[in-house]
Amino acid sequence: MSTITLTAPAAPATGPSTREVAARAVNARKTYGRGESEVNALDGVDARFYAGEFTAIMGPSGSGKSTLMHAVAGLDTLTSGDVFIGDVNLGQLNDKQLTRLRRDHIGFIFQAFNLVPTLTAIENITLPMDLAGRKPNQEWLDTVTQTVNLTNRLKHRPSELSGGQQQRVAVARALASQPAIIFADEPTGNLDSRTGAEILSFMRQAVREMHQTIVMVTHDPVAASYADRVVFLADGRIVDEVHQPTADVVFDRMKNFGA
Repeated sequence: MSTITLTAPAAPATGPSTREVAARAVNARKTYGRGESEVNALDGVDARFYAGEFTAIMGPSGSGKSTLMHAVAGLDTLTSGDVFIGDVNLGQLNDKQLTRLRRDHIGFIFQAFNLVPTLTAIENITLPMDLAGRKPNQEWLDTVTQTVNLTNRLKHRPSELSGGQQQRVAVARALASQPAIIFADEPTGNLDSRTGAEILSFMRQAVREMHQTIVMVTHDPVAASYADRVVFLADGRIVDEVHQPTADVVFDRMKNFGA
């Protein structure tokens, strides 16, 4: 099987025309059903997600935001169009290559944490690398666990951790392998507002200080305000974009799309 090579996370360039694209969708279409019941979840979407940037994807229910993220993350296939991680066209990979790319180059943070209950926090954090047969960079691992305030909880199992601590483990797991990009699907959806703010601050810090790249789907204007950029979808199309968002600006924009 051919080797998939992607560059490690890098600091964003100063000029917008020279920014490295970490992931992109080109004329992405996703159709469900046929005939009168046909639904265009994605209707010719072109999107770019830049390295070293925190992007939020927003839109009303059924707008296609989760479909877009799942397609770009290699968790779902398109009806037509292309998605790329770096220069790698996911549509040209076989199942084994796609699995390897997700394992080695993509981090995931889910609303439900998705931790293995029999493993300790540190074992959950290093699990993707263990499965890949790779040893973690200990200096980087220490930096990650310190960043998410887990240093004193690494030997605890998920049942011994609060919901916020479990999500910190999930964030650390996504960061630990230094992936090319991290996808977060409503990462604060199961958390109270204070704990959610802590998780979002950790993610913001990972982008600012660790030059990580994060794409997050959210319905929450406050969560979106932590991002560098917000992309708005409606009816399967990108309809707006905001840079350096505030919660109030995001809320006002969402009202225009019936959210």
